[in-house]
Amino acid sequence: MGDSNIQELIEQYVLANQNQIYRLAYSYVHNKDDALDIVQESIYKAMTGKQSLNKADAVRPWFYRIVVNTSLDFLRRKKREAEPEEDIMLHANCTATDDQYENIDLKQALSRLPSAYRSIVVLRFFEDLTLEEIATILNENLSTVKTRLYKSLKLLRVEMSETE
Repeated sequence: MGDSNIQELIEQYVLANQNQIYRLAYSYVHNKDDALDIVQESIYKAMTGKQSLNKADAVRPWFYRIVVNTSLDFLRRKKREAEPEEDIMLHANCTATDDQYENIDLKQALSRLPSAYRSIVVLRFFEDLTLEEIATILNENLSTVKTRLYKSLKLLRVEMSETE
């Protein structure tokens, strides 16, 4: 594939899937502006790294990996910058208009999961990706993804039963 074909493929994918891409970024940062920044940065990274896309049918997991990694990088930067009190205030100031999940208990339980586990749950159940696609996106072994998904669901079950 030529560079112009790859660029066109990426542009078409982003335009056709902009809501899902935004929702994925939002599921990590829970803030509209930050999610939009992540989407913008992910598009930039995709365009500058387009030569790493090998097959046209791999654009979805390839781009999702970029969004996930960009989101995790953003959270790491934010964590280094924030004081503990500020971090608590950020979560306390989330408004209902920022909330994409209807079940607040589920959102809170998801936020308590380790990021590697949360990523798998979000990609599997909110983005409807296969376990193979998730393994590709997260650059993990398929058995690792299955194990983490099982453990995540077990932790969520415990967490949810404690809140009832």
